[in-house]
Amino acid sequence: MANSVSRRTLLIAGASTAAGLSLPGAAADASASTRVGFRLDAEVLDGGEQITSITIFTARLGRIDAAGLTTDTFRVHATATSPIALAPGDQVGYDLDRTVTAVRLDRRGNVVLELSHGEGQAGSNTLGYVVSRSRNVQLDLVYTVTQTAPIALRGGGSITISSFAQGRLSDPEVDAFSYHTSGSGMKYRLFTPGHDARGRRPLVVWLHGGGEGASLPDNYYDNETTLRANRGALGFATPQAQRIFSGAYVVAPQSTSFWLEDGPRFAPLILEIVSDLVRRHRIDRDRIYVTGASNGGYMSLKMTTTYPRLFAASVSICPVVAPRTPGGPPMITDAELRSIETPTWLVASRDDTTVPPEPNAVHAHDLIPGSLLTLYDHVVWNGHQFPGHWSWIYVARNDPSVGGTHIWQWMAHRRR
Repeated sequence: MANSVSRRTLLIAGASTAAGLSLPGAAADASASTRVGFRLDAEVLDGGEQITSITIFTARLGRIDAAGLTTDTFRVHATATSPIALAPGDQVGYDLDRTVTAVRLDRRGNVVLELSHGEGQAGSNTLGYVVSRSRNVQLDLVYTVTQTAPIALRGGGSITISSFAQGRLSDPEVDAFSYHTSGSGMKYRLFTPGHDARGRRPLVVWLHGGGEGASLPDNYYDNETTLRANRGALGFATPQAQRIFSGAYVVAPQSTSFWLEDGPRFAPLILEIVSDLVRRHRIDRDRIYVTGASNGGYMSLKMTTTYPRLFAASVSICPVVAPRTPGGPPMITDAELRSIETPTWLVASRDDTTVPPEPNAVHAHDLIPGSLLTLYDHVVWNGHQFPGHWSWIYVARNDPSVGGTHIWQWMAHRRR
């Protein structure tokens, strides 16, 4: 099995440097011509990944006086462009100043610029949605840092940085997933649990939504958006989830298009990845779980109808079950739904206008023997209301519960 690394794992802006200003009283020492690199620090919020801060690698320049740093010491400008061609009407990317909300030194002595960010805030995201392709893409980011005042050193003296070089995009949660490609060419990301526990570990299979697939006509197959668009896969790799599952592998395959295009063709490709992981790692065959949202909600159900004895449990979030087009065949037939033997929990929101719950999640619940259903009125988390389709947020936060048992605990206690 070959490993692959995305061409955007490191976001290097080759020639993008920003010249520092010539500041009165600060350019007399050797440090006035210093070139310094910086890192883009990111975090996946419930609404997608955002750049939350910048770390400037100043530790080698001397002992900086933190008291002399203010939010006006540096300016930050960001531009983001699509990596694929856009059609008329597509609005992807941005070109704006980022607001510095705080400045501090990290424990190594590097300057950290905290940036304004939050759910729904434009200009901090790392992904853009290309409407004409129905795809999220990882944006090509160029950040320009400009120093506007000298940096005082403890014990006297100051520093003026002459130029700044953009380095990598760092997101510890995303970076914890390694890059792989199956023998059939399907890309996937894998989280490997720590080795502090004995015995075989469970495996959680996360199947992404339609927006996180590839766009092969554009030669776009990046193995990135599956983790950066939402916390669906990341949730199962958090310390909380790992404690509940006693250490679990988490795999996130990426479709070469979108699962709904041809579920029967994709099912054996996903099985190939699962089977290979079972051979190569200490995975408990009786504790393999499948979950996914929207397109992935459909695919999680399709996997249980195709391989009825493979999974210990299935969590299907806002799944597509009904026909994709009026008068067309259902994506999963009533007979298939009635045949599902895998313990199944469905999650959706009543205000989902993308995949209405009644003909989809509710209908599936009515037919799948013994299935559970959590149906929310709206998708609200931390005071922010999201589109009704985004009910995967609740699963990523272990919120659904029945009889006092939350969904992760329910999964972890299921055995094949």
